[in-house]
Amino acid sequence: MIDVLIVEDSLVAQEYLIQILSSDPLIRIVGTAKSGEEAIEQVKKLHPHVVTMDIELPKMNGFEATKAIMQ
Repeated sequence: MIDVLIVEDSLVAQEYLIQILSSDPLIRIVGTAKSGEEAIEQVKKLHPHVVTMDIELPKMNGFEATKAIMQ
């Protein structure tokens, strides 16, 4: 099973990603986040295998959040 965290501030895009990824029985959506800060918190809490990261997010963009997560 591959645990995925979806980071997307657009609810429409977030739901679209959930539908697509959930169609694979080997993928489990473990959580969602709407900002870079929330993504960092969710990664610490949920320990996903994969994070889908939006680039343009409020306050902290996806590049900054990814850098913080990777550290």
